Amino acid sequence: MSTTDSGYGFIPVKRSDGMPYAGAQDSFLITPAGVAQNIGYGSVVEISAGYLQLASGTGADATTNNLGGSGIGALGVFVGCEYVNAQGQLIFDQHYPTGTANATAYVVTDPNVTFQVQADGAIAQTALGHNAPLTGAQHATTSVNTTTGKSNMQLDATTATATKSFKVVGFVTKPGSAIGDAYTDVLVKINTPYHQFGTGIVGE
Repeated sequence: MSTTDSGYGFIPVKRSDGMPYAGAQDSFLITPAGVAQNIGYGSVVEISAGYLQLASGTGADATTNNLGGSGIGALGVFVGCEYVNAQGQLIFDQHYPTGTANATAYVVTDPNVTFQVQADGAIAQTALGHNAPLTGAQHATTSVNTTTGKSNMQLDATTATATKSFKVVGFVTKPGSAIGDAYTDVLVKINTPYHQFGTGIVGE
């Protein structure tokens, strides 16, 4: 409900050309010893030293607060992982439990995918085409609901025309969700995705 404050991260819903999202995703390794982070379905992630982790920064600009680091960009959105548990069972999980070793993450990396996300306040029709960051940096332990396995991150409702990590490209209009609701559900694209930088990255 977009009248209830209940962040759920970024959900892939369609491509920007109007085609349905068909579930395409890429796999990436999390450092073999494990990383001290909970990563949930809908978390924004980055590559650091060759391995996947939560994206740093807030997305407030395209440099020091970019969701991947200055000049790099967010890799995409985490949608699950697999790992072998202590009992030797292969586990497919909607979220990555902190410290889990030898896990493979699945990420939506297509820069043309449109995501649904809830804002932390009302967003009006006049904000269509404007940009916004996250409400704050993703936290290693608290930005995931470990019961549902979903991210609880939200989009900052204070939009602007300045460079920020997400562009509002539409609204979710269905029963229970309307433009300008107290916690508006919006459709966004990542402005600076990893795969769209024009030059190679020398070092990360």
